[in-house]
Amino acid sequence: MRRDDRQMADQARMLDLLDRCFVGRMATNGHDGHPRIKPVNFVHIDGRIYFHTAFAGEKIDDIKRDPRVCFVVDQPVGHVLSGKKACSASYLYQSVMILGRAALIDSPVEKKRALDALMQKHEGTDKSYEYSEASVRKTGIVRIDIEQMTGKESLGKGKVRKAAKEALRTGKPLPIIIEPA
Repeated sequence: MRRDDRQMADQARMLDLLDRCFVGRMATNGHDGHPRIKPVNFVHIDGRIYFHTAFAGEKIDDIKRDPRVCFVVDQPVGHVLSGKKACSASYLYQSVMILGRAALIDSPVEKKRALDALMQKHEGTDKSYEYSEASVRKTGIVRIDIEQMTGKESLGKGKVRKAAKEALRTGKPLPIIIEPA
């Protein structure tokens, strides 16, 4: 990372960001050598990323051909308004980038666990769900085994940083708008 001052070194904070974000973007290597990026609803469980998908399509073709993927989440935290000087505006954010290997999973037990976690995350509940064997069989679940995870953030300095951290701590709707000093 070029800017050490922006590195989010605390793994617990990176995992928290994965838990707070509902959509991530997965990059695959396309059949023509160009990268492909796809947004996916996801969940993080025990050091792995899971998302549901169809059994066919570009994303699955890419994963079968080359399982190496990059997965990114980001959270806009705030926008610092510029006042009269355009170059004094700034954007506050947190992000996590994951390098790993993706694969369709076959295990009905692992699929149900991933589906429960996805439902719980996106519905804000901790209940268990029922699935017919047919629906589990028809549902594609991709698992990304994380090989490397890095975090990056820019939360500003001084009063700006204090406002950004307070917004994150209290769950204030993001991004916040911060007036120039």
